[in-house]
Amino acid sequence: MVIIKNLKFVGVMCGLIGGIAIAIYPIVIYPMMNIDEYKKIQKETRKGIRQEDIQPGNMKVWTDPFDRK
Repeated sequence: MVIIKNLKFVGVMCGLIGGIAIAIYPIVIYPMMNIDEYKKIQKETRKGIRQEDIQPGNMKVWTDPFDRK
């Protein structure tokens, strides 16, 4: 009987971890693996927007601090 209870516990834990992994995949992993697709979508949706015009409080538009000059 102890072996059956252990197998049920292992099955429930594997199911729980698998369910979490399946839920996380389309939210976290897929976008990281397909960056070009999301860059293309951003480029199309931000086509007519000048970031300087919508920047709040006359703040400087974000730039990459590690970008080489």
